[in-house]
Amino acid sequence: MKLLYITNGVNGSGGLERVLSIKASYLVDKLGYEVTILGLNKGCSNLFYEFSNQIKFEEIEVSGNPFSYIKKYISGIKDTIKKINPDVVIVCDDGLKAFFLPTILGKAKPIIYERHVSKNIEIGKDFNVFKLIIAKTKMKIMEVLGSTFTKFIVLTKENTKEWNLKNLQIISNPLSFYPNASANLQNKKVIAVGKQSYQKGYDRLLVSWQKVIAKNPNWKLEIYGKKDSSQGLENLAKELNIASSVTFFEPEKNILPKYLDSSIYVMSSRFEGFGMVLIEAMACGIPCVSFDCPFGPSDIIQNDVDGFLVDNNNKDELTNRLNQLIEDENLRLKMGASAKENVKRFLPETIMNQWDNLFKTYKN
Repeated sequence: MKLLYITNGVNGSGGLERVLSIKASYLVDKLGYEVTILGLNKGCSNLFYEFSNQIKFEEIEVSGNPFSYIKKYISGIKDTIKKINPDVVIVCDDGLKAFFLPTILGKAKPIIYERHVSKNIEIGKDFNVFKLIIAKTKMKIMEVLGSTFTKFIVLTKENTKEWNLKNLQIISNPLSFYPNASANLQNKKVIAVGKQSYQKGYDRLLVSWQKVIAKNPNWKLEIYGKKDSSQGLENLAKELNIASSVTFFEPEKNILPKYLDSSIYVMSSRFEGFGMVLIEAMACGIPCVSFDCPFGPSDIIQNDVDGFLVDNNNKDELTNRLNQLIEDENLRLKMGASAKENVKRFLPETIMNQWDNLFKTYKN
């Protein structure tokens, strides 16, 4: 079968790019699919993650005013579909424009939508009434157009609460890796992975961390992800007098050794689409502490078993749970072992079997 993935690009260091590299590569290398990925404006060049060399890439150039942009976007996609003649089209674009594709392309081919973020992505740091009206209008349009897709895929049970659609199906993200080795949980390091943004909530984490090192001054916090000076995180660390215990790193392509060198994973996100970093950390036998944000962590972490779920924005509780794991080695080891075992439900062979079954329902 021929599959066409439509996305803005796969050359970034984010979760969507990571997931597509795993899924598309598995589909061609393990299951024998023909996969093409269509990106915009060189979005398939200089790839950050490794994709199978059996995957084909197409790119279309879109630019100019909104009318010119949309015209090139539509014609480029139609030309690509005519050229490739895919059996199934999968849309991985969280922007509004992608929701119009079933209307534009018609019902000749199955069109599946993958939602990788929460609707909360529309809410930013400097939110106001005007932005709220725009966001709600956009969400309403998405809700109406979401029903026009053959299937609408979300990543967790919690994600289904955001959408009132009859075509919903849950397929979680697959693991990036499942190493034989596990972290020994002896290093005095806490790790967090993700770009610097309002969504990731590192400002909340730093406030909690100030209290963590007041009790455990020898521990370090390492944050990996695309830096954004507008977030002011380095300055905040200095203001809190914790700069010596916090290090901000650029995105790390080979993040596995960094997980294995850590003892606790912390997620401070205000909202998520899934939480890829949680399952990666757990695959390394690392217990996780996460705000119970919408949506994802509660579908991944079993509270008090393989990690801790903390009431969203309860920074004191986040502090307490981090200190608990720091100070109780036996608990770390017990939860880490449980994490390693419980996360097996996200192994690629399990998740990709769900995709295989879905695609086969549309086989001619």
